Amino acid sequence: MVGAGPSGVYVAEALTRQAADSGLDVSVAVLDRLPVPFGLVRYGVAPDHPSIRSIRSTLERALDAPGVTFYGDVHIGRDLTVDELRASVDAVVYAYGAASDRRLGIVGEDLPGSVAAPELVTWYTGHPDVHPDDGGVAPGHPSVPALLSSAREVVVVGAGNVALDVVRVLVRDVDELATTDMADEVLDALRARGVRDVHLLARRGPAYTAFTTKELRELGDLADLDLVLDPADLVLDESSSLVAEQDKVAARNLAVLAEWAGRPETGATHRLHLHFWTSPLAFLGSERVTGVEVTRSAVGADGSVHPVGEPWTIPAQLVIPAVGYRGLPLPGAPYDESTGRIPHAEGRVIRDGAFSPGEYVTGWIKRGPVGVIGTNKSDAAETVVSLLEDIDAGVLAPAGRADALPALLAERGLHPLGMAAWHRIDGAERARGVEHGRLRTTLAHRSELLEAAEHREA
Repeated sequence: MVGAGPSGVYVAEALTRQAADSGLDVSVAVLDRLPVPFGLVRYGVAPDHPSIRSIRSTLERALDAPGVTFYGDVHIGRDLTVDELRASVDAVVYAYGAASDRRLGIVGEDLPGSVAAPELVTWYTGHPDVHPDDGGVAPGHPSVPALLSSAREVVVVGAGNVALDVVRVLVRDVDELATTDMADEVLDALRARGVRDVHLLARRGPAYTAFTTKELRELGDLADLDLVLDPADLVLDESSSLVAEQDKVAARNLAVLAEWAGRPETGATHRLHLHFWTSPLAFLGSERVTGVEVTRSAVGADGSVHPVGEPWTIPAQLVIPAVGYRGLPLPGAPYDESTGRIPHAEGRVIRDGAFSPGEYVTGWIKRGPVGVIGTNKSDAAETVVSLLEDIDAGVLAPAGRADALPALLAERGLHPLGMAAWHRIDGAERARGVEHGRLRTTLAHRSELLEAAEHREA
């Protein structure tokens, strides 16, 4: 498995279980470029959602299971090529997810002060890529703490749960966030934030949002937050009414929004302005973002969204597009630039227009960034079925290379971190949490993680 997030671990779990049922002797290596496993569960789920983050325990058990070996801190494409990896194992399953952001494609998107949601999420979850060991700013990454301290008005573009996660982190009382496993420096930056007004832009109407009702209600329960929206936006046109009739989640969300629209403003420290039927046209500013030019939008006969009416400006010193994730190419692996995915059929990788024996794919890099964490289970099951069918059909034949990968890593002077190292890191995070009166504190720096691991294991 190339990737130790939920998609890769679910494949490892399903493969070892089904192989045992079939009488096959299978050994699974789960590789990740980071020193720690769990992928999106650790570095994508909001820290104030501990029930979802607790899925980590299930993934941990799967990685600790007989027949499964975790190899952390091994970067495929840098430490080993894809061809070298393929030559050392019988089958490779790409499960490295979608780490980049989808682009809006509008003027000013690259201005300082424009930070894509995936970037902000990795910052507040303590990802070592955006928390350099020297405490500075990682090359190519913005200084999020500086932006948060200087921004009073923020625009978040998007109508999904990631957008809600971002809004919550921007406006939630820091004392409440301090009960989570957020890294100490993240909490320090949030205490110094200057954010007062957050504007959430949704190009379509409230019936079309991708929010789950639970997350939407959570916003309405936050202390010291006024919710501001135009009741006229809740008047449904014919297409929105049809959506509300057919989609129970949409109907529940509309009921929540209607209740919010009836609330009076209280003069709270933070205000969330919800703008439906509103499209961003450009991010304004020269040296950094100063505002967002927007316009009303409507759904055309073909179902596409188009701007209508005259534009206006929402002042903002920080803009966070939250319009989705996108997969990136892995050097040496097939990749479809148009979709941001690895081309496949039922999990079998397609290379140069034909099936590539011994190459498989799962997760977001397979299907795109859709679904919840649990969706990866059915996705993994499909890939495992294809792999086992290929074994039965003789397309995939074992070559008796069980020790080839460890030998190759040793030959390169690489010393991967195994699950024993993870358990030491886990213990260090729990110990630091106890020092601060909470269950755990995330170690955000690579040097901290390696130090906690004590030593690299062969």
